[in-house]
Amino acid sequence: MQLSKLLDPDIQEYINKNLRTDIAKMALSKNPFEGIDFKDILNQISAKSKAEMKLPLWFNTKNIIYPSKVSVEQTSSEITAKYKASLVSGDSLIDLSGGFGVDDYFFSKSFKKVFHCEMQEELSEIVAHNFRALNAKNVETKFGDSTAILKEINQVWDCIYVDPSRRNDSKGKVFMLSDCSPNVSDLLPLYLSHSKNILLKAAPILDISAALQELIYVKEIHLVAVNNEMKEILFLIEKGFRDEPTVSCVNFNKLEIQKNLFQFNLEFEPKYALPEQFLYEPNSAIMKSGAFNELSQQLNVAKLHQHSHLYTSENQIAFPGRSFKIESVLDYNKAGISKVSSLKKANITTRNFPMTVEDIRKKLKVKDGGDFYCFFTTNLNNEKIILICSKIRPL
Repeated sequence: MQLSKLLDPDIQEYINKNLRTDIAKMALSKNPFEGIDFKDILNQISAKSKAEMKLPLWFNTKNIIYPSKVSVEQTSSEITAKYKASLVSGDSLIDLSGGFGVDDYFFSKSFKKVFHCEMQEELSEIVAHNFRALNAKNVETKFGDSTAILKEINQVWDCIYVDPSRRNDSKGKVFMLSDCSPNVSDLLPLYLSHSKNILLKAAPILDISAALQELIYVKEIHLVAVNNEMKEILFLIEKGFRDEPTVSCVNFNKLEIQKNLFQFNLEFEPKYALPEQFLYEPNSAIMKSGAFNELSQQLNVAKLHQHSHLYTSENQIAFPGRSFKIESVLDYNKAGISKVSSLKKANITTRNFPMTVEDIRKKLKVKDGGDFYCFFTTNLNNEKIILICSKIRPL
C-alpha cells in the first residue's frame, strides 16, 4: 500500500465522494489516478464506509488511512474501546496485540504513555500515521513480536493489554485461550513479571469456565454487548488476587448503558414461579455470563424453569433485558397452537423447548413480525407452554 500517495488531496476527495458507490462496479472502471494501484483506493473506500458507524472519530478525521476492510470489521468499536479504557489507568500501558489501534487511542486518555506493538509492518506504519492525525502524542508504535519487545524493553508497566487472536483460522470456533496467539495461558507468568495488572480481551464465544481454569488472579470479568449482541469478554487480572471475581454484564445501546454486577456464588438458589403478569428476557451479556440464579436473587424475580432462563413478576421491575406484558398463557396443545396460528403474524422465541423457531413457523404457518411476541417454553412443572405477550418499555 502506497501510504503517501493515498494522502494526495485529489485521491482523498475521490475516496470521500465515493463512499456510497458500489465497489464491485467501481472495480470494473478505469483507474483515474496514475502511479497508484486502484485496489488500494478501492480498499480505502470500502474500509472507510465500514468505519462510519463503528469508528466515527476516525471517519470524521482528515487523512486517516485504513487497513483492509476485514481489519476494520475485526477491530474494537469506539464504544467498547471507551469502556475498556474506563477499567484501567496509570502512567504506562503496553498493548501486546495493537491492531488498528482503536483501543490504544482511548487508553491514551487514561495513561500518560501507551506503547503499541504490531507484528504487521504496514499496519504498524498506518497506525503510527493515524495517531499523528488524531493528535495522540502519548502513543508510541513499534513493529515486531510483542513477547520479544516486552523482554527487550524490560520495564514494569502499570498495565499490560492483550487481545489474542485465533492461531488457526481454519480451525473454526475458539473456546480455549490456549487456541489463541499469543498463548496467554503459557505467557501469563512472563506478563505478571512485567505488570501486576493484565487486561485480557477475548472473543464472545470463549468458554468462561474453561478460561478461568487457564488463568490465575482473575479479579473482574466484563461481558460487553452492543445493541444486545455480545462483542467481547474482558478479564482483569491483578497479581495476588485470590477472591471470587466479580462479573459485570454491560449492554450498550443508542440511548443508555445498562450495567449489572453479579457475584458468582454457587450457593445462590433462584425462586421459581408460574407465569405472572410480566415476563423478562435477559440481555445477551447476562445470558453469556450464566448468572441466572444471581439475577433471580438480586432482582427478586422468579424463573419459569431451571433451564428456561425467562423470568416473571407480578409487578413490573427495572430489568436488564427485554420486558413484556403477558397477555395469555396457553398450554402447548391443539387449542394453544390454534390460537397462535390465528395471529397470522408474530415474533417467536423458544427457550427450553424441543422445537426450533423455524419448525414452529412451518407448523403453525405464522409469519415473522407484528405486535405479538410468542414465547414457547417450559414451566416449573415441566409442562410445555406458550406465552403470548406484548412488548413494553423497560423501567
